[in-house]
Order: sequence, then C-alpha cells, then structure tokens
Amino acid sequence: MDAATGEGLPGANVVFSDLKRGTATGPDGRFSFVDLPRGRFTVQIRYLGYNTVTQTVDTGSGQPLEARLTTSATEIGQVVVTGVSQATEMRRSPVPTTVVDHTRLNQTAAGNIIDAIAHTPGLSQVTTGAAISKPVVRGLGFNRVVTLNNGARQEGQQWGDEHGIEIDEFSVDRAEIIKGPGSLLYGSDAMAGVINFVAPDPVDEGRILGTATASYQSNNRQQGYSFQNAGNIKGLNWLARGTRKVAGNYRNRYDGRVYNSGFNEWDANGYVGVNKSWGYSHLTFSSFNQRVGLTEGARDEATGRFLKDVPAGPDDTQAVPVTDADLRGYGLAVPQQQINHLRIGTDNNFILGENGARLTLLVNYQQNLRREFGNVFDPSENSLYFQLRTVDYALRYFLPEISGWNLTLGSSGLQQQNRNLGFEFLIPAYRTSEAGVFGVARKTIGAVDLSGGLRYDVRRTTAEALFLNADEQPTNSTDPDAETKFAGFQSTFGNYSGSVGAAYNLNERITMKANISRGFRAPNIAELGSNGQHEGTIRYEIGQPGLRAETSLQLDAGVSYTTDHVRLSVDAFTNAIDNYIFPRRLLNAGGTGDSLSPDGNGVFRYEQGQARLLGGEVSLDFHPHPLDWLHFENSFSMVRARQPGRPEGEKYLPFIPADRLQSELRGNFRRQGKRLTNPYARVQLEHTFAQNRFFSAFDTETATPGYTLINAGLGTDFASAKGRVLASLFLTANNLFDVGYQSHLSRLKYADLNAANGRRGVFNQGRNVSVRLVVPLSFK
Repeated sequence: MDAATGEGLPGANVVFSDLKRGTATGPDGRFSFVDLPRGRFTVQIRYLGYNTVTQTVDTGSGQPLEARLTTSATEIGQVVVTGVSQATEMRRSPVPTTVVDHTRLNQTAAGNIIDAIAHTPGLSQVTTGAAISKPVVRGLGFNRVVTLNNGARQEGQQWGDEHGIEIDEFSVDRAEIIKGPGSLLYGSDAMAGVINFVAPDPVDEGRILGTATASYQSNNRQQGYSFQNAGNIKGLNWLARGTRKVAGNYRNRYDGRVYNSGFNEWDANGYVGVNKSWGYSHLTFSSFNQRVGLTEGARDEATGRFLKDVPAGPDDTQAVPVTDADLRGYGLAVPQQQINHLRIGTDNNFILGENGARLTLLVNYQQNLRREFGNVFDPSENSLYFQLRTVDYALRYFLPEISGWNLTLGSSGLQQQNRNLGFEFLIPAYRTSEAGVFGVARKTIGAVDLSGGLRYDVRRTTAEALFLNADEQPTNSTDPDAETKFAGFQSTFGNYSGSVGAAYNLNERITMKANISRGFRAPNIAELGSNGQHEGTIRYEIGQPGLRAETSLQLDAGVSYTTDHVRLSVDAFTNAIDNYIFPRRLLNAGGTGDSLSPDGNGVFRYEQGQARLLGGEVSLDFHPHPLDWLHFENSFSMVRARQPGRPEGEKYLPFIPADRLQSELRGNFRRQGKRLTNPYARVQLEHTFAQNRFFSAFDTETATPGYTLINAGLGTDFASAKGRVLASLFLTANNLFDVGYQSHLSRLKYADLNAANGRRGVFNQGRNVSVRLVVPLSFK
C-alpha cells in the first residue's frame, strides 16, 4: 500500500529471488502464494515510482505481510543474487555491484547484449564489428571476466578477441555486474568480475503469458523478432523463447558501408519444471546459432574501397574492389564464422526443513562449435573448427542462520574437452579439469553488514601434441617430414582466493563500503599453447606453456548518499596483479624491424609482468523537487593501468579503456491522457576522452583521439481503458550527429590504411535509429 494514503497498489511485483517465485498484487494491493517453502527468505516488492521494499520474512509464520511503499524518484532497495551467499539488498553488499534493469535494456539500441550494457560506469567492451563484443570490467577482460547465463557459467572460446557472448539478448531481463574479483563463488576466471544475465521473474500461479517483440535498426538494417511464452499451472511452470536476428553491413561517414560486417542469428531458450513447498527443480535449455562476417579491412589504394578475394585460377586468388551490390542486402562473404552453442542443464533448490537450510545444485552440459570459413574456392570448408564440450556444476549448501550468521559452503568445477576439426590450427586440442571448494559468511551487526569467505581451486590443462607433414596435414611424430605444430604439455595450477568486506549504513541516506579481495586466474589455452594466425586480431600468436598463474590483490572503497531527489555514489579501487599475461610483439632476430608471419602480419608472444591498476566511478543523479519526473543522471569512470619498471613504450598495459563521461537528461511521466502511460524522453551526452596512455612498443597500440556522441530516445506504453498495457514502443537514436570515431578497444582500428582519406583502420558505427515494439499477451 501507499505509505502516505494507505491505498492498495495494484500491479506491484512481489518476488522471492532465492525461490524463483513471484506474483503481482491485485486491484486492492493484495497478493498471495500457494505452496511457498517455509523458512526465512528475502522478499522484494517493486512498484514504479516508489522505493523498493526489501526484507527478510518468515514464510512459515502464518502471519500476513504488510508493505508500505514510499514515493521516490531515486532507485534504491534493489536486490542482487550474483556473488552473494543469498539474495541481498544491493546496498548491503560490500562488493561493488551494478544492475541494468529490463526497462533500461529496452531503451538501449545495440547489436548484442554486451553493447546494451556497456554504458554502465566501469564497464566497456572489446569489439570486432557490430555483432562481436566482449566485456571489459575496470580495464580487464577475456578470461578474467566470468559470464553467467541465469547463474550458470557460459563456456565458449572466451580467449578470442573475435569470440562474442553466446546469449540471446531478448532472453535477458536484467544484468548484474560485479566489479572486482568474483573468484570466491565462481572460480579462476572471475578475477576481474562477473556478469550475470538473469532471466525474467517467474509467472504468477494460474497464469499463462506471452510477449512478442520486434525491432529494427536503420544503420545496418538490423531486424530482430522474438516471442516468449511462460506459464505456471499448479506448480508446473515453463518459459520458452525463440529469436531471429539479421543485419547487413553497417556504415559510418568515413568508410561508407563496411564490407562483410553483417550477421544473422537463430536462438531458442527456456526451462520447464516444478515449484513446490520443497523448493524447485527446472530443466533448462539454450541454443544460440549465429553466422557473422569477419571484416578484414583491406583497401584499394586508388579508390579506398574495400577489397575482396576472388578465384583467379586453379590455385590463385585476386583482390578486387567490392561492388555496390556486395554492400547491399544481408549476404555474408568469407572470411566468416559460424557459432552454435547448446546448453542443457538442471537448476535445483531443495528446502531442508523450516530452519532456513537449503541445498542448490546446478549441472550443465554445453557444446560450443565454432567454425571459421576462409577459402574462397570452397566457402563451406572449415578452416578453423573448434568443438568445445563442457560439463560444469555448482553445489551450494546454505546453513540455517546461527546467531545472526549466514554461512554458505559449496563446490564448483568443470570437465572440458576441446578438439580441432578444421584444416588450420591456432590452439592445440586439450582437456581441462577444474574443481574448487569455498565458504562464504555474512552477518549483520547493527548498522554494519559483514561478509567474506575463502576458496581454493585446482585446474589442470593437458594439451595434445600435433605434427604436420609437408602438406600441412596432421601426421605422426615418426614421419620424416613431420614438423611440430604444438608440443604436448600438462599444466597444473592451484591457488586460493578470498575476500572480506563491510557495508556500514550510517543512516537511511549514507552507506559506506570497503572490501579487500584476492583473485586468481590460471592461464588460458591460447596463452599457454597457441601457434598460428589469429584472424580476428590480425596477428600471429605464440603461447608459452611455462606461464604462471595470475594473482591479484584488490581494495575497493565506496560511499553513497541517497535522498528522495539526489543520489551520489563514489567507488574507487586499486588492483595489484602479479604475473599479468599480455601479448607482446616480437622483433626479428636482428633486433630491428618486426617479425612477420607468412601472411605478413605481426608476430605476438604471450609474456608476463606486473600490473598496477587504479581508478573508479562517480555517479551523481538529480531529481529536482517538485519536478520529480525529471532525471539528470551523470557518471564518470576512469582506469589507470601501468607495468612498473618497464621501458617508456611498455609502461602502460595494452587495451585499457579511455576515461568516459556520461550525462543524461530524462523525463519520466506517469500518464498522458487515458491511453498513454509511463511515457519518457531522454537525451544523452557520451564523451570518451583521448587515450594517450597506451602500449606503444613494437606498434602494439596507437593513441586514440577523444570523441563525443549524442544519443536520444523516447517511448511510451499504450494502455486499454481499464489500464492494461497493450503495447510498449521504444525509439532510440545513437550517434545522432553521425560522428566518425574509433573506440580504443576496437579490433578493427588496426586494419589497413585507407589511402583515399589517409585514415587507418575501420571506424565504428555511424548514426543508428532504432524502433522496438513489445506486445504483452495474456492467454490465461
């Protein structure tokens, strides 16, 4: 009910995140659950324009729950489930965490889910065109960031620059982002952070619902269609979604249409299971299938047009300028890659009595098939073909609360095998086994929330030897013409990680946080064993089996001040990483000039050193009274990353995002007339500063000038006379003034020089206008 008037609030969401149970309040604000497990659990009550109420309740007490919500223009009280022992109010967790909710995702036009969340302070992305993006958290990415698909680890070829995240963007209800070592619950690769893409809240008992979504983006003519059906009948609940996306070549003011930058995608995902008084058990599935062109960026010197290879004889090719017809439509050329990611798993939560004890078990089988096609004579030939199969698990036991302590014990790990099935070889075939045990504790002492824990991991990687004959085909070691492509090796890494932190709620407005954590990351297979041309990075890569594991020590501190009309947060960190692994360009034997691969690209070898990172984020949001509908939101994020003791050209870490300032002015309105509800309009300034702190040695990186983008958007819900939402419309314009720019983390920045305009590399996407229509459906 409204705390001021006492009136019931219809349509408020009531969710038990740990139980995956949710409902909505009726016309009088009342709600109820059937077969709710008994125990002490966190409940979250959300309603637009009101502060979120979060509290721990005893579901077996038999007493009604009354929640009085106060109006507020700021957003507080959000619950997170990632990186904590149990669902926790975000401000009570000492670990820096950010949530990107579904409303924000709908208001953001992007080619993939990582681009959709990349405006989050402290988060950026490495990109290879419109379809491929990888998250970078506070300057660290690749195998240092764990991606979760609704709480379960997503295992693909994370080591590759041109390997994206195999998750359907339409399946994501919200994203929870941990900024800092998440190794405690998720193991080695979470040294830099964790991103959890969370599915929609469960459907009310007795309801069958659906959602139809359609979107179009003007720049690359990207079309997206998605349909979801979900229901809950007497505890039998399900969710099923199918998605289709297709995009052509994107454009910008300096390159025009960028040849072979399109992609297409078919996805299906969901779950079926039961929710009862003993807990829940769900069978989950996900199938992600994408084809994406790989832009090489070669140019015709006279005209600056992109070049493509065509057959010029039985064994010869010729590079010719692309035609206008090549740039139109949705066709893909070579090189291109095809990704098929299949996941089948089970998600279980068993309530052990009424004292709050419970046991959760996640088990998943994943198969990631990644094919690269590069033969113009036979476009269907698998040049590179990785088959990665993974079985992973996560077991957690939540002990009953003892003297205010909440203790969680658990184990997680995986068994993994990767095979080479193509005609070219970049990494060796390998097997990896990993297991870890951990304990996490949390306690509230007055206004202080304490949490911390300890974990120990062991990871073993066994790489298979590979010998090639004179025709570059696999052979055995006894062949007199055999050359070693990969030397077999076995590497074992064991280490511990841990953290301890506190959140001090000085009063209802001020919260202070501090956390110290130790992270650990075992080297990935590319760093240990690669030996080949890595097309996506336009370089030849060499691994070193003798690399040691990275370890980090990070200190986080933050303070937030929140009132009904102002929210200020300051988060700072310092991170010291020992044995930091990075690719370094090699000189040839004479010590002058670059070592070049047979394809003429630079040769890079993985090296180790010391890394020191510091930085943080500042956010300041105004909601001026009495203009509560007006939001002025601002953020600034920065990272400084150095390698102590290195020469001048090597003193900075490679591929560190530039400083970024964002300011957004947004108006949120409750109702306009009888049929328009929740309309909004926003305009955003995004200024990325010049990046002049870069790893300049051996031409590894170049400086990147700063740029300013203006984005805008508006939208509304269309309602029936009785107030039911019939459809939601979102209009978005990114890079409104069609600025030509290159992100410092764009891999295409290092493509060939365009002699026609004197600019090197391929530029990022120009002006892009997007429209998205979401239609909710009610079958029961």
